[in-house]
Amino acid sequence: MARRVFFSFHYERDIWRANQVRNSWVTKPDREAAGFWDAASWEEVKRRGEDAVKQWIDNQLEGTSVTVVLIGYETHTRKYVSYEIEQSYNRGNGLLGIYIHNLKDEDGKTDLKGKNPFDNFYIEKDGRYVYFSVIYTTYDWVIDDGYNNFADWIEAAAKQAGK
Repeated sequence: MARRVFFSFHYERDIWRANQVRNSWVTKPDREAAGFWDAASWEEVKRRGEDAVKQWIDNQLEGTSVTVVLIGYETHTRKYVSYEIEQSYNRGNGLLGIYIHNLKDEDGKTDLKGKNPFDNFYIEKDGRYVYFSVIYTTYDWVIDDGYNNFADWIEAAAKQAGK
């Protein structure tokens, strides 16, 4: 089944690593990526303010079935990543996280492992708080061989969401 996937990540710090994951997805048949923009577009939308950024995110989420949160060192602190997770959950998207700190950046360097942003969200179930980090799976792109397993991770997240 063709999937349109939204990628959530910290743009300034992780775009190089995020592009490696995205490119491995879109180079295979019947796949589309959403949530990517170039530096000029990002700066233009940011200048128009927070509402403009949120509107862009909402538009990019349209027609997606899964949201992939690419987890770098600072991802868990980013307000727009939080917004993307929240909106994805509200839309019923499948969610999964992928640690990308072991991928090399444009200088050939890896990064420190970041905290799981799913720890910032919870639902109430049977009178208890259940954190997203318990509900949604995370992987390490390098250790868990994302290049070969990514499609399976996407399908598992979609099925978990009933998509």
